[in-house]
Amino acid sequence: MILQALKEYYDRKAADPASGMAPEGWEWKEMPFVIVLDAKGNLVQIEDTREGDGKKKRGKMFLVPQAVKKTSGVSANLLWDVAGYVFGIVNVDALDEEKKAKALERAPKQKKAFRDRIATELPQCVQTKAILNFLDAITKERLEQESLWSEIYEINPILTFRFEDEKQLFCCSQVVVSAIDGRKNETASSQQKSLLPVCLVTGETDEIAELHTSIKGVYNAQSAGANIVSFNLAPFCSFNKKQGANAPVGKRAMFAYTTVINSLLSKNSAQHLLIGDASTVFWSEKKTRFETDFSFFFKEPEKDDPDAGADRIRNLFNSVNTGLYLEDSGRTKFYVLGLAPNAARIAVRFWQVGTVAEFAGRIRQHFEDLRIVKSEREPEFYSLWRLLVNIATQDKSENIPPNVAGDFMRSILNGTSYPVSLLQAAIRRIKSDTKDRVKPVRAALIKAYLNRYYREHSNTQEKEIAMSLDTEQPSIGYQLGRLFATLEKVQEEANPGLNSTIRERYYSAACSSPVTVFSTLMRLKNHHLAKMENKGRVVNFERLIGEIVGRFDNFPSHLNLQEQGKFAIGYYHQRQNFFKGKEQ
Repeated sequence: MILQALKEYYDRKAADPASGMAPEGWEWKEMPFVIVLDAKGNLVQIEDTREGDGKKKRGKMFLVPQAVKKTSGVSANLLWDVAGYVFGIVNVDALDEEKKAKALERAPKQKKAFRDRIATELPQCVQTKAILNFLDAITKERLEQESLWSEIYEINPILTFRFEDEKQLFCCSQVVVSAIDGRKNETASSQQKSLLPVCLVTGETDEIAELHTSIKGVYNAQSAGANIVSFNLAPFCSFNKKQGANAPVGKRAMFAYTTVINSLLSKNSAQHLLIGDASTVFWSEKKTRFETDFSFFFKEPEKDDPDAGADRIRNLFNSVNTGLYLEDSGRTKFYVLGLAPNAARIAVRFWQVGTVAEFAGRIRQHFEDLRIVKSEREPEFYSLWRLLVNIATQDKSENIPPNVAGDFMRSILNGTSYPVSLLQAAIRRIKSDTKDRVKPVRAALIKAYLNRYYREHSNTQEKEIAMSLDTEQPSIGYQLGRLFATLEKVQEEANPGLNSTIRERYYSAACSSPVTVFSTLMRLKNHHLAKMENKGRVVNFERLIGEIVGRFDNFPSHLNLQEQGKFAIGYYHQRQNFFKGKEQ
C-alpha cells in the first residue's frame, strides 16, 4: 500500500513538467564542483557552484544520470562521482597504515571503473574522447595548480564535467540523453523475448530490482542512505531467494518510489517535517492546498514569518464556514508516512490514509482541545514540537521519547485519545521542574488528553475540563489543585519578594499523596494570613479556601494518574484567575 501510493504520486508529479521530478534513469544531485574542459580535454578550471557562507554553502542541483547502488565493491557513476573515482587520488593523511594501503590499492580501480563506464556506455564523439583524454593525462601536479584543489583533496566532493563553450553539463547533453534512452529501450525490447516476473506494486511484468536505491534525508539514519525494502542478511530471506527477489518490486516501480520519497525528504521540500525521531512526509492524491499547508499545522513557526502557521490554523478553523480544504467534496485521499532509522534499514513509524476533509476535521479538533486560558505572551497555537519538548527531560528535543511522538501524531490523525504515555510524561516533567511546573503548554496538553479520553470513553460520566476556571468541577484532584494554588498565593502576599514558595517543596507530594501534605499546608496558611495587613484580603482568602474545602469531605491518601492531571489543571486555572484579577 505504501509503495503503491508513492508510485502513484511519482506518476502524478512526473506528468507535470513544472514539478521538476526526475524522469526514469535520472536524479537531481548537488554538484559543488564542475571540471571545465576545452574541446581537446585540457583542464580550463574547476568551477565552484556553491552559494552561501561557511558550513551553509550549498552547491547547485543538476539533473544527472541515476547513481548506482554503492556497495563494498567498486562501482562508478556515469560522468559524475566523488573525486576519488574521477582522479584516482585519495587523501590518506589521517589513515592508519592498514587503511592507507587499502585506499591506495583501491584508488586506481575506482578511476578505471569511472573511465570504463564512459568508454563503453557513450558514443565515441568529440566530447567523449576529450573527457577520456583528460582522465588519461591529468596529474596531481596539474590539479595542485587549481585554487580549489586543496579543499577538493580534503573533503572528496562530487564532481562532473562541462565544456567551456557549453552552458549545460555534458551529462545533460543530448548525446548522453540519447545514449541512456537507447540503452533503456534496448534492454526493454530484449526482455520482451523472455517471460518476466510480476511486480507486486504495479501488477505488471518487469525486471525485478535486486537492490533498491538508498533513501536519504531520514533523521539520524546513515548518511549514505538506508532502505525500506532490504534483504541483506540470510535470516531475512525465504525459499533460498536472494535480495529483492524476496519482495519482487519491478525496476520501474522501485525507481518511482525511491525517487519521489527522496524528493519529499529533500531539504527544499515543504512536504516533510520532523516529529520526535520520525521524518514525516505527506502528499495527496491530487494537487490540493491542504498538501502545502499541512506542515504549518505542526511545525514550529519560522523566525522570519512567525504568523504563517497561525494564519493557516485560523483558516483551518474557518474552513467549516468557508469550505476550504473540501476539494472534490472532501474525497481526495491524503497520505502521511512517518519514517525512523533502524541501522541500515528504515522503520515505518506510522502510516495514515484518509481524505483531506477527514484529516482537516481531526486536526481542527486537536487544536480545539488544546485551547486554554493563558497570557497574551503565549503562542496562540502550540506546535507539535513545542508540546513534545515541554514533556521531555530538561526540555530538550533530543530527549523526546520516540514512541510517544509517533503515537501522539497517530492519535491526532485518527481523531482518537492521546497515548497515556503522554500524560505520564507531562506529569513526570511537572514534578521534576521545580521552577516552572505547570506551564501553559503543559496545562493545555493535559486538558486535551483528559477531554479526548472522556469523549472516547463516554461511559465514564466525567465532566470535561473547561478552558478556564470551573468552580463547579466535581473532580477532587481539580479542587485540591485550586486549594494548593490558593495557599501558595496566600504565602506570596504574606511574604512579598519571596524567592521560593510551597510549590518548590510540596507540589510533588501534594498532587500524589494529598493527606501527607495538606494538613501541614493548612497550618502554615494560618501563619501567613496572620502576617497580612490587609484584613479585607484575609477575609477574601478565607472565603475562597472555605468554598474549595467545602467541595470534598477529606484529603485522600492517593490520587491516580488522571486526578494528578486534574490537580495540575486546577492549580493552573486558579493561578490564572488570580493573575486575571490583578490585571483587571
